[in-house]
Amino acid sequence: MENDDNLSKQMDEIEALSAIYPDEWKTEDEAFRTFSATITESGRVATLLITLPAEYPATSPPFYLLTAPWMKENDRDEIYNQLEQIYLENAGESILHLWIEKFREHLQHQDSNVEKDVHDETVPPTAEEIPNKFKSLDLGDSKAECPSIISADPFTERKSTFQGHAATVTNASQVKLVLAKLYENRKIAQATHNIYAYRMYNEQTKMWIQDCDDDGETHAGGRLMHLLQILDVKNVIVVVSRWFGGILLGGDRFKLINNAARDALEMGTYIASAGSDDVTKKKSKKR
Repeated sequence: MENDDNLSKQMDEIEALSAIYPDEWKTEDEAFRTFSATITESGRVATLLITLPAEYPATSPPFYLLTAPWMKENDRDEIYNQLEQIYLENAGESILHLWIEKFREHLQHQDSNVEKDVHDETVPPTAEEIPNKFKSLDLGDSKAECPSIISADPFTERKSTFQGHAATVTNASQVKLVLAKLYENRKIAQATHNIYAYRMYNEQTKMWIQDCDDDGETHAGGRLMHLLQILDVKNVIVVVSRWFGGILLGGDRFKLINNAARDALEMGTYIASAGSDDVTKKKSKKR
């Protein structure tokens, strides 16, 4: 069977990568066949998170996610284009080694003056920082219409408040428009964190386009992306606003962030609503 052949090739490829990159290649989730390649160049760290679908390498590319908070958006786009080009030129073949080496090559050519993004402290933005955060979004065609945004009602746990938002997006410009629209709401702009992840599918290249941002809540963006992958949703961005209440929540914060995201995804009918045994669902609001 084809899937058995794919699995055999995947196992051979993973074994080879583990030998070639003993310190850089890591198994993240064996059940979901998710791995990571972490490259350090000039003191800067970037991670390529890779999930292998059952159809890889025969008919489907790997799912991938780049984690490098310090990297500029145009550099990210360039990496994505290079990875997709490698897949298209080697369709049906094992390509992870080519991806990792291209990833490393790109990092080696990065501007040595790129500043690291420091997002370790839970500190709300100041009034002066809020407009700067909004202005950092390059909106491109300002005449484009922002997709409709579904916002779930907020909920509070140990003085921290969480609220999920979701919208349909099919390109990067729409992602920026959604974020900019949310930041127009001063309360949302003043949230301690606005964590987001998006996942889009390009029908022409058969590639997934996906990315995320922790906005200071370390690892939260990647976990939000993992949720979207598990739920197998596409062409959607989900944003979770968190207002820190002064009490550290530890690992529970990730569960609460995912719950807020699920609320918005359910209300936008991106996923089916849970059964009546779950917490009563909140009414949706459109922006």
